[in-house]
Amino acid sequence: MNMTQGNHVTEEGYFGDFGGSYVPDQLEGVLARLHQFFQTFKDDPEFLEEYEEYLQEYVGRENPLTYAERLTTKLNGAKIYLKREDLNHTGAHKINNVIGQILLAQKMGAHRIIAETGAGQHGVATATACAMMNMDCVIYMGKEDVRRQELNVFRMELLGAEVISVEQGGGRLKDAVDEALKDFVENYESTFYLLGSAVGPHPYPSIVHHFQAVISKESKQQILLKEGRLPSAVIACVGGGSNAIGAFSHYINESDVRLIGVEPVEAATMTHGTPAVLHGFKSLCLQDEEGNPLPTESIAAGLDYPGVGPEHSSLQHTKRAEYMAVTKKEVLHAFQEVARTEGIIPALESAHAIAQVIKMAPSMDKDDILIVNLSGRGDKDVAEVKKLLEE
Repeated sequence: MNMTQGNHVTEEGYFGDFGGSYVPDQLEGVLARLHQFFQTFKDDPEFLEEYEEYLQEYVGRENPLTYAERLTTKLNGAKIYLKREDLNHTGAHKINNVIGQILLAQKMGAHRIIAETGAGQHGVATATACAMMNMDCVIYMGKEDVRRQELNVFRMELLGAEVISVEQGGGRLKDAVDEALKDFVENYESTFYLLGSAVGPHPYPSIVHHFQAVISKESKQQILLKEGRLPSAVIACVGGGSNAIGAFSHYINESDVRLIGVEPVEAATMTHGTPAVLHGFKSLCLQDEEGNPLPTESIAAGLDYPGVGPEHSSLQHTKRAEYMAVTKKEVLHAFQEVARTEGIIPALESAHAIAQVIKMAPSMDKDDILIVNLSGRGDKDVAEVKKLLEE
């Protein structure tokens, strides 16, 4: 869906040269109201108390920072810690943001929630929260992702959500976002769009950052307790960028801590992207000579996106963060390696971050510390990985 025609850019919501709000006229007021509610409640003591109670009693936070002893020994380099977002209710980091946004939706009087999903984890988290809050739920998902994430589709339907398979385009995350935005434009008076990644028009990237920052808030406290010092680097996979921005947040002002985002070579936006407007915001994007988004084909559905969150584009531009790409072969090796050494089956998305750790840890000093954000568990990917390995 074209979100750039006949629109103006707000000055708010920029991260350097990236971000903003390039939306149709009818959405300007809707997003302004969302921004107003977010500003009102994001630091409100009662709202935060309710949010934190849900995180503790429903999501299961705080989750552990697990020392990967056998993987560390095998790689014979830096000490490796895993931030265990896979242990959250619904199996990934997505629920952190969903709980925050669903509470905002409740404050705004919304009863119908829509969302997009690639790997299905944001869809499952949204369907879960809607069931808990007794709200109508519609999830848009590309047809290719519906095929390879069949288990998550059934979980969403079991939770009472309507899952709409998006047939057009490549049937992937970008196409699901297109349709969700189209629904939002047509039904904004009755609908809250619960966006799952650190993308979209202002204020969504700031909202997602705010609710995912709990990841690094915890990991920073945990590593100081365990090691008495900050890590050498924090590493996370990057598609749109929600788990990574959450994992980086409380270290951004710690200049001695390297921030490393890891992408699939098949969707290496940070490596090959150029500035463009996609889905209502300006950021780096993989595009052809005519400015159309290029198709992406990552084995990890959650990373199969031709753009990236505007804050990540800014972090790269200012050189505060580094972004690297890994191959499918490296990811499949990492998926199996952490399963065999640590008894943890990671999501394919998270396996991208682990693949980078496997490449870099052996050349680092044994006093170095790496925190890897294990953004989700791999139950959803086991059948797909089995098929890929057999091929």
